[in-house]
Amino acid sequence: MSNGARHALGVVAGLFLPAIVTAALWYGAGDFALQAQRAFQISWPAVAALAAAAILLAFLAGSRLSPVASLIGGLGLTALGVLPVLEILGRGPLLPDDLLPGVMRTGMMTVAYSGLQAVLGVMLLVVSMFPSRWRASVTRQELPPAYDPGYDKTPSFFEPHPGPEDATRPMYRQ
Repeated sequence: MSNGARHALGVVAGLFLPAIVTAALWYGAGDFALQAQRAFQISWPAVAALAAAAILLAFLAGSRLSPVASLIGGLGLTALGVLPVLEILGRGPLLPDDLLPGVMRTGMMTVAYSGLQAVLGVMLLVVSMFPSRWRASVTRQELPPAYDPGYDKTPSFFEPHPGPEDATRPMYRQ
C-alpha cells in the first residue's frame, strides 16, 4: 500500500473510530455505573461496549495503518478531556445539560471528570509521535538482492574480482 493511501485511510479511521470509541466508552461507563448503583448488577451490554472501545483504541494505537488516525483521535479525545478542567477553573458549564441522554451523560461525566478521557487522548497523541509509524514498511520485494536474508552463500577469498566491464554485475553467483 502506498504512503498516500495509507495516510488517506488513516484520516478516515481518525475521523470515525474515535467517535465510535467515545460513544462506546461513554455508554459503557454510564450504563455500568447506573446498573451497579440501582440493582448491584453487571450490565453485560456495558461490558461489551467497553471491550469494543478497548479493541478500537488498541487498533488506533498500534495499527500500521497511519499515525494520522491516532493523531486526529488523540486531538479529539484530549479536547474533550480538557473541557472539565476548563469548567472547574471557572469558565462555566461548557456542555448543555440536555445534550446527551441519561446513560451517555452519566458516562461522559464519569469518564471526563475522572481524567480518563484526557489520559486516553494524550496516549493516542504520544503513540502517533514515533517516527517509525510515519515511514512505510519495507517489503521483501523492495530489498536489493544483496540484502536478501535467504541468500546464504558467503563469497570466497579466491574468487576473481569483477573487472570494470563487470561492475554492474552482482559479486555473488545465483
